[in-house]
Amino acid sequence: MARTWDGRAGAEAVGATGYRGCVFYWRQRQEPEAERYGVEWGFTDRHGGVSQGQYGSLNLGAGVADDPAAVTENRSRVAQALGLAPTNLRFMSQQHGCAVHTVQPDQERSGAPDVDGIVARGSSHGVAALVADCTPVLFVDRSVGLVAAAHAGRPGMMAGVVPATVQRLRDLGAVSLEAIVGPSICGRCYEVPLSMREAAGEVSAVTPTVTWTGTPAIDVAAGVVEQLAELGVPCSWVPGCARESDDLYSYRGEGQTGRYAAVVRLLPPLGGESA
Repeated sequence: MARTWDGRAGAEAVGATGYRGCVFYWRQRQEPEAERYGVEWGFTDRHGGVSQGQYGSLNLGAGVADDPAAVTENRSRVAQALGLAPTNLRFMSQQHGCAVHTVQPDQERSGAPDVDGIVARGSSHGVAALVADCTPVLFVDRSVGLVAAAHAGRPGMMAGVVPATVQRLRDLGAVSLEAIVGPSICGRCYEVPLSMREAAGEVSAVTPTVTWTGTPAIDVAAGVVEQLAELGVPCSWVPGCARESDDLYSYRGEGQTGRYAAVVRLLPPLGGESA
């Protein structure tokens, strides 16, 4: 049975026990089965952390001039809410490109890779993507035990980070992918020059739109959803606009601010993981 938490409501839904919902904008748990992995995935909000000022309070971004100790504590809280050791929730050093990294659990951790897609196999590690307007995407294949997170801003969406992440997952054996697209800045709030809108439209015909006032704009998340459909990956799209919501960070709305995260981890099948 799927269990969903809504951090905006400040409480857990569907009678779940043992979990704190305060750090999540949206969260879901699907229980493991005999030969099928379970999954916990979600999108954090900005509440329940220790950061101060414009970063208050659950900033997870390490490159935004926040106190590093606060970011470390915030990341630790999210990892522990997922049942992971803090070092086993892997983040990226995001580049607005389409490179993808595969986590190797038996290798010593050596910093965040310079990529915009990250993949992990099995239940020992979770993966995360950081955003503050860009579109976060999570993937799971519960049958073979693969998860991934992608950071799809306008440049990344146009460069193909979502197709690149799907391809990496399929190269690793994924056969039954599902995706969740998280909240991001909506098309009505993402104003751009006309030339930029036209360039995005050449990549994805559904992205060109207009703002609240009729000026040129781009709907990046719509482009991501279209790409997933073209790739044959079923997806759900969590509603919400980062710029319009007080529960999310928005670079366009706030300038110097924090980052929320898309996070995912697997739960081992009831019979245990195969070697």
